[in-house]
Amino acid sequence: MRRTAALLLTAALVTLGATACGPTDSSVSTTAKTTAPAAGAAGTAKGSAAPAKSSAAKLGDTIGLKGTEAGNTADVTVVKLTDNAEGADEFTKPADGKRFVAVQFRIKATGAKGYNDAPQNSAKLIDAQGQAYGATVADTKAGPAFQVPAAIASGESALGFVTFEVPADAKPSKVQFALDSGFAQQTGQWTL
Repeated sequence: MRRTAALLLTAALVTLGATACGPTDSSVSTTAKTTAPAAGAAGTAKGSAAPAKSSAAKLGDTIGLKGTEAGNTADVTVVKLTDNAEGADEFTKPADGKRFVAVQFRIKATGAKGYNDAPQNSAKLIDAQGQAYGATVADTKAGPAFQVPAAIASGESALGFVTFEVPADAKPSKVQFALDSGFAQQTGQWTL
């Protein structure tokens, strides 16, 4: 009994510690870049003191994102959304009462360190009710997924789909992306 209590206490402390080490300020960027790629916060042109012209991000727009470490930045674009995506083969099917929604992202590594992460961990789909869905491990006929991990050299870009399994009646409203497997303080958000 004491051993079980000790294990539960240890697990609780580890969970509490991981939560305390996580981001303390969640910043959602919903502005699309309409000028040269940003070096810092989304919406500021590189080498310019004046903010770039921006608007709410939507399909096709690019948002400059920062990770938790200096030199970890990327320009992320939501390229395409395929609703009710068909599984890549006869074995890949959503659960009863659900469907696949595949979102294609383009990630351009803009930082000195490049990008080396799992984009599937970084993305969330949000429905019209505000319910968020994480990615599922499923390939669809919408197109190829990112390799895991996606290793993108600085200045290079990669294109890939992230698949979500959502209820059949859910209406996709927004998609979010944050660097560092979703743990970065800055989150890009696109209206679908």
